[in-house]
Amino acid sequence: MYTINGMNKSVVFIFLGILLCSLSFAIDLDDSAYGTIADYLHDIYGIDDNAGLTAFPVLNVPMGGRAEGMALAFSAVADDISFLEYNPAGSAVLPRSELAFFHNNWIADTKVEGIVYAARFNKLENLGIGFGGKWLYTPFTEYNIYGERVSKGYYSEAVAFLNASYNILPNYHFYGVAIGMSLKGAFRFVPDYTDNEDNIIAGSGLSQSAAMLMGDIGALTRFNFLKPYYSREKNTSVALTVRNLGPPVKGDALPSVGSLALSYKPLRPLILSFEFFVPFNIENIALSEKPYNAVGLAVSVTDFLSMRLGVLNKAGNFRLTLGSAIMLEKLALDVNYSLDLLTQLQPLNRVSLGVRFDLGDNNRQARADAVDRLYIAGLEAYAAGKLEEAQKCWEEALKINPIFEPVIQALKSLQEAIRLQRHMDTLRETS
Repeated sequence: MYTINGMNKSVVFIFLGILLCSLSFAIDLDDSAYGTIADYLHDIYGIDDNAGLTAFPVLNVPMGGRAEGMALAFSAVADDISFLEYNPAGSAVLPRSELAFFHNNWIADTKVEGIVYAARFNKLENLGIGFGGKWLYTPFTEYNIYGERVSKGYYSEAVAFLNASYNILPNYHFYGVAIGMSLKGAFRFVPDYTDNEDNIIAGSGLSQSAAMLMGDIGALTRFNFLKPYYSREKNTSVALTVRNLGPPVKGDALPSVGSLALSYKPLRPLILSFEFFVPFNIENIALSEKPYNAVGLAVSVTDFLSMRLGVLNKAGNFRLTLGSAIMLEKLALDVNYSLDLLTQLQPLNRVSLGVRFDLGDNNRQARADAVDRLYIAGLEAYAAGKLEEAQKCWEEALKINPIFEPVIQALKSLQEAIRLQRHMDTLRETS
């Protein structure tokens, strides 16, 4: 995260004011105009006859954050706590521990609340964990023919996440392959409803309620490809995920989906991402939804301001998302607005808000800086002919990071130099 002050702080609040004002006014399109746009998009992407046949729609509604701002093309990006919904391998390579709260005004009175936490361990820094949950709820009200309310309550669905992942065989040149799994428990609650005589049927909602266990698996690796700038950070990522694996719920399949994702940084402040999704109905593969894809873009405008744009190209539900984040010293604020064929342009519907707290990196950056300093000090000592001092510096560096390849190679060269020097000393003594 970054600090802001002075003029930068003024820019932040001006930007937030403009953003909030823009969300406070509806863009009024009449029904015919909106219908024309919808018909045009249906002609391009078609209609999916198998859409909406799966259980637990909460699994398809994003909590928010950077992932939603990039239209869910996030499995290969996976660089903040949004990874938990999209690629369980992300916790093993998460740069910093984070705690986040999300609120999403989805459609009409339907809302989603979320809380998530993820961290990497100190000594086992290739191991990551995460946990959290989200809750979708919408009012459930019945009226009789006279307009009188005869039942009320909330239809709600909740999901809890428990995640662990590990980055396998990382070293200085190879990023490693992060493998992760998330166990998810879901619960659906339906209020009691009435019979034809407006009498509430006791237990009717419970008969439609359900609980379910399911799982996600994912893999992620990073490497350099056509990288026009210098940094140790890899600029290309590839990910493979399978989500919502579990048996049917009361005859309805879960929204299981596999995905292949790619992200690329052609420039340091720019991320391009693409993800291809293949839904599959475990109960009846013929009822699987059509494959779809998403494209995302993220730009770091300044150290404290970033923008996101994403397009979800899905049959019957084309979605456009615009988002932004303001990074303070230990806090990030996320705002996203989504538009799809289910809703019209409205000021508050489809707006998600997120607050992410930076809980630090367990001194990983400090240890990396210490290794760099010891490596450079060793090089200076080696150049000055102080071989023992160089060896001491590099051995200390390896105690901090045993897989830092430049130090390993430098020690090999130094040991060979020491061996040759001793051999020459022996020859001089015997001559």
